[in-house]
Amino acid sequence: MLLAAGALLQGLPRAGAAAGPTRFAAAWNDAAAGARIGVLLREGGSLRPHRVVDVPTRAHGLLPQPGGAVLAVSRRPGDWLLRWHPDTADAQWAWAEPGRSFNGHALESADQRLLFTTETDQFTGQGLLGVRDAATLEKVDEWPTHGADPHELVRGPGGAVWVANGGILTLAETGRTKHALHRMDSSLVQLDAGDGRLRGQWRLPDARLGLRHLAWGRTAGGDSMLGIALQAEHDDPVAKAAAPVLAVFDGSALRSRAPAAPLSGYGGGVAFAAGSFVVSCPRSNGLARFDAHGRQTGWTRLATACAVDARASELWAAGQSQAQLLSRSPQAFDVDAALQLDNHWRVLG
Repeated sequence: MLLAAGALLQGLPRAGAAAGPTRFAAAWNDAAAGARIGVLLREGGSLRPHRVVDVPTRAHGLLPQPGGAVLAVSRRPGDWLLRWHPDTADAQWAWAEPGRSFNGHALESADQRLLFTTETDQFTGQGLLGVRDAATLEKVDEWPTHGADPHELVRGPGGAVWVANGGILTLAETGRTKHALHRMDSSLVQLDAGDGRLRGQWRLPDARLGLRHLAWGRTAGGDSMLGIALQAEHDDPVAKAAAPVLAVFDGSALRSRAPAAPLSGYGGGVAFAAGSFVVSCPRSNGLARFDAHGRQTGWTRLATACAVDARASELWAAGQSQAQLLSRSPQAFDVDAALQLDNHWRVLG
């Protein structure tokens, strides 16, 4: 289980020959070489690059695939996808079609024949779900996400696709610049995985809370809960700082709660382990822990914490200079000084 509510993991023991996962698919910026993705290897008390490939621009989401490959998606507004085999260095590239840009995340269909990518129509700003042949990466269809700025997507019970629409309008000519925040319209949507039909759409009462990253969890009674990391866009800095960083969908309603203390209104990523949602808060330098219903139960310090991933009951998190394993035997690991880890990583085992 994770540490007791409110505990601060300071002075963690350095990692030794602990059991468990030792490799991570990650994206980072190398101080000398620029944007890269690769495999990080845990050795003793530190993490170092083990396999590396250069990429044209910053990567965002990473998707481990059967056979040991890793699929990386460029950060929004991105123009490339890469399927890379760390052991053989084989690389398969795909590029965004004219008028389209990638929004950083991808998901395989339940039968692994299709690949879904969140995208934006650069002419209208509307969100799309790209439907691609999983083998060739070529687009075979695209479906509306019924909102702007779709970001992470996950598969749900029955194979349906759940998408977080961030709700912020961006335009091709201004890149990542946010427009018309007063008309922000963030939502959670459920799409049929066969034809893209809209099965449901939910919004929070506060329209300035952008839904970004997703993770499934379960209550003690076994009920499925979807945790969504939030990023606040309020004009008032006080309201923004105090805004929730997690919303929870229980199958019928989407709810958020104010954190125990201000967390800068920015959730970087979310994962679920040992009965808890954990949201990384890079602007507050730590990890906020919540129960399956969205009530905050703890806080762990980690400078510029952003990348989080769960494996069984273990939660792995990384910041700019340190990584942490949160489990029954929590440990800390140094991050190679040449690495500037990006938003996400995935435990490979």
